Amino acid sequence: MENRAFNMDCMEAMRSMPDQCFDLAVVDPPYGIKISNNMGRRKGERPSEYKKVTWDDTPPPPEYFTELVRVSKNQIIFGANHFVSLIPAADSSCWICWDKGFSSEVSFASFELAWTSFDRPSKRVALSSAQAGRIHPTQKPVALYAWIFQHYAKQGDRILDTHLGSGSSRIAAWDAGLDFTGYEIDPEYFEAQEKRFQQHTAQMSLFGGGGVSDYNIHF
Repeated sequence: MENRAFNMDCMEAMRSMPDQCFDLAVVDPPYGIKISNNMGRRKGERPSEYKKVTWDDTPPPPEYFTELVRVSKNQIIFGANHFVSLIPAADSSCWICWDKGFSSEVSFASFELAWTSFDRPSKRVALSSAQAGRIHPTQKPVALYAWIFQHYAKQGDRILDTHLGSGSSRIAAWDAGLDFTGYEIDPEYFEAQEKRFQQHTAQMSLFGGGGVSDYNIHF
């Protein structure tokens, strides 16, 4: 099993890849909604300590989606409701709705949508986004990716994540025994996810565990 991450521009990487070299791309690119440093702050909480972000000022260019569809057989794209018109042949009716279980005390969406290229019914997964030791303002829980891999991947699949961020997808792929390649352009986030991944794999190798069965997921 290969599990690799690279600190580089995913566009540069994809341009050099052969067609359909990955079985599944699971990506969470910038939505272009200008995420602020107060993202996710509940009433009465201090402003977030995340560094000032500018990478979410604009969505990826059309070329990103063209390349993504070229290098992968299937795709799951978070935030695609913000830029569905940019995705080539985005006529699939299979969407994933991630219900975060938030109350009305937060200022942002209580659920997120992911477009998929699969010809299947849409699915809803209810899973809290609360996580200890968050390292990224849009960090998704490992359990969410574990659920995705359980339902949309199979053993032997090669997984691609073009915007690795906190590395949750990488950890879930390792737990599931899937080959994985991820790209993160920001050196600080890359180093943070690398440390998180190494800590997780060392702990799991020592004590065992991991996998979707260990997570609290509701369908």
